[in-house]
Amino acid sequence: MTRRTDWAEYTDGSAGPGDDAYGAAAAPYETDPSAVGPREDGAARHGDGEVRRGGGRSRGAGGARGRRRREHAEPSAEDGGATSSSRAEKGEPPRDPVEQARAICLRLLTGTPRTRRQLADALRKREIPDEAAEEVLSRFEEVGLINDGAFAQAWVESRHHARGLAGRALARELRTKGVDATLIDAAVSQLDTEQEEETARDLVARKLRATRGLDRDKRLRRLAGMLARKGYPEGMALRVVRQALEEEGEDPEYLGDEGF
Repeated sequence: MTRRTDWAEYTDGSAGPGDDAYGAAAAPYETDPSAVGPREDGAARHGDGEVRRGGGRSRGAGGARGRRRREHAEPSAEDGGATSSSRAEKGEPPRDPVEQARAICLRLLTGTPRTRRQLADALRKREIPDEAAEEVLSRFEEVGLINDGAFAQAWVESRHHARGLAGRALARELRTKGVDATLIDAAVSQLDTEQEEETARDLVARKLRATRGLDRDKRLRRLAGMLARKGYPEGMALRVVRQALEEEGEDPEYLGDEGF
C-alpha cells in the first residue's frame, strides 16, 4: 500500500514561490526525547520503571507509564528518525524514502541556504532513491525552500563585501555549487566595473603598509597577485596597484607595464 504524502507539512503556510526562500519556516521534525525524571515525592525512578524507596520495592502505575514512554521513544538518526537496523530488529517496515528525504533536506536547510545540487548530492550519499529525491527536491522548489537564483544573489553580495572577491572568482564558486550558468550571470551582473575597481583599491590600501621596505617590483607583483587571486582582471589589478604606489611616492617611471 503506497503511503500518501501530506505536502502541507513542508511549510507552515508562510512560504511560497515568491517569498524569501531563506526566511521561510519549515515544519520541524522532532523525536520525542522524553526521559523519566525524579518523582515529586523524592523517590528515584529507575530504568526498569520501578520505584525503589529505602530498600522497598514496588511496581505501580508509574512503572507502567515509564515502560510506555520507552516503548514509544525511538533513537534519533542522522536523517531524523530511527536507523534501519533498529527498525529491522523490531520487525518494523523500512521508512518511506520520501519521508526520509524530506527530513534530510529540512535538517540541511536549517539556518543555511543550499542549492538544489548540494541537496541532491547529500541525498545520493545517503542512498535515497532517485525518484524519491526528485519528488522532494521539486516540491521544495515549488514552495520556495530551494531557490538557486536567490542563493546566487545572496552569495555574490556577501562574498564580495566580506572577502572582496571579484565577479570571476564568484562565478567560479557558484559553478562548483551547481548553480545554473544563467543564474550565475544574473547574480554576477550586479557588480559593475566601477564597483569592482573601488573594492580593489580598498584591498590594496589595506595591504600596502605590509609591503613597505620591499623592492618596487616585488611590491607591485605581490599586490597585483593578491588581486588576481581574488578574480580581478590583470589590467585592472596592475592599474590599481601602480596608482596606489604612485600616491605613496614611488616614481611611476620605474613601475613597468609588464604582467605578473
